[in-house]
Amino acid sequence: MRFNLQLLNKIIFVTAVHLLSYHVNAQTKLFNGIDLTGWQINGTEKWYVENGELICESGPDREYGYLTTNNFYKNFILKLEFKQEANGNSGVFFRSTVKGTVIRGWQVEVAPYGQHTGGIYESYGRGWLIKPDSASEKYLKMGEWNKMKIHVEDDRVVTYLNGHQMVSIKDEKIGIGEGGIALQIHSGGGIKVRWRNIQLKEL
Repeated sequence: MRFNLQLLNKIIFVTAVHLLSYHVNAQTKLFNGIDLTGWQINGTEKWYVENGELICESGPDREYGYLTTNNFYKNFILKLEFKQEANGNSGVFFRSTVKGTVIRGWQVEVAPYGQHTGGIYESYGRGWLIKPDSASEKYLKMGEWNKMKIHVEDDRVVTYLNGHQMVSIKDEKIGIGEGGIALQIHSGGGIKVRWRNIQLKEL
C-alpha cells in the first residue's frame, strides 16, 4: 500500500510539473495558416492567405490598411516572420485601436533599408519615440525572411530583428495603453509583404 501511494504521489508531482511547464511556455498562434480567423480587415487594401502565408498587398485605392486582432493583449512576447516584396513599408502595432483606417497606438516599424525597422512610432501622437542606430540597419534582409520579436511588459518595450536587439524604451503612456495587435500596409501603392509564424505568449 505504501509503495502504491508513493508511486501515485510521484505521478501526481510529475504531471503537475508538466502542466505548469506547458502553461508557462504556452504560445498562441495568432495566424492559423489557413484563413483570417481571429482578425478583422480595416480599409480596402488586400489581405489574403496563400501557401500558409498571410499576405498584405496594396489595392486600387493605394491607402492605409490594417489587419487587427479581435482580442486585446496587454503584456506579451510576440514573435513573427516577415518577407518584404517590392516596397516593404509596413509595421506591427501593439496596444492599438482602429476606427476605419485611423489607428491609435504604437507601431514597431517594418520598412525598407534606412527607414528604421524595429523602431517605435506613436500613431496620431508624438511620432517617433525611438529609432534604431544606423549600424543596426544591416540586420534587415530585404527580400528574405526576417524574424522579429516584440517584448511588451507594463511600460517597457524591447524589439529584436533576426536575434539583434534594435531598441528598448520605457514610456509611461505606453504603460497605460490598451488595445490589440495590428499589421499595417502603408499608403502609396506598390507594397507587398508576406507574414508567417505569428505567435504570442502572454505574460
